[in-house]
Amino acid sequence: MNRAISIVASFAVTVTFAATARAAAPGAAAVERGKYLVTFGGCNDCHTPWRMTPEGPAPDMTRMLSGHPQDLAMPPAPALPAGPWVGAMSASMTAWSGPWGVSFTANLTPDPETGLGKWTEQDFVDTMRSGRHQGRGRQLLPPMPWQSLNGLTDQDLKAVFAYLKSIPAIPNRVPDPIAPAAAH
Repeated sequence: MNRAISIVASFAVTVTFAATARAAAPGAAAVERGKYLVTFGGCNDCHTPWRMTPEGPAPDMTRMLSGHPQDLAMPPAPALPAGPWVGAMSASMTAWSGPWGVSFTANLTPDPETGLGKWTEQDFVDTMRSGRHQGRGRQLLPPMPWQSLNGLTDQDLKAVFAYLKSIPAIPNRVPDPIAPAAAH
């Protein structure tokens, strides 16, 4: 009888731990959905540095989603011509200048020191909902289209986060934004 109780208890503990592990770890379907949303949303267009190739500019996938390269020092932002111009961008497509100053695209890889490695899923969702870093910090700057991403469901935002946590971590410390007065 004691052996039967022990077996049943072991089975119950195993099932509980397996269910908890499944709930805590994002499923393959969520990661795939996140990859689809990141691809469709064009995240690589700004968060992956571009380089010139014989065929023209192309994303440098060895730096996929790692943001503005820490080793790419930018000169002062150019003055914009008169008229309806709003901004200028770097050839790497990772630095943007406009009335907001200069913004640099963030490292979206799971690197714990320079990327999203220490972020929680809730930090990510809050950022996309509020337009503020980790949902409470500085404002996200152009060209980040957080207002459009705000329209995604929580499930979709969590899938994007699951995908971003699944890609290789790339250490790359992106510069802080430059205020408008200091940009020119």
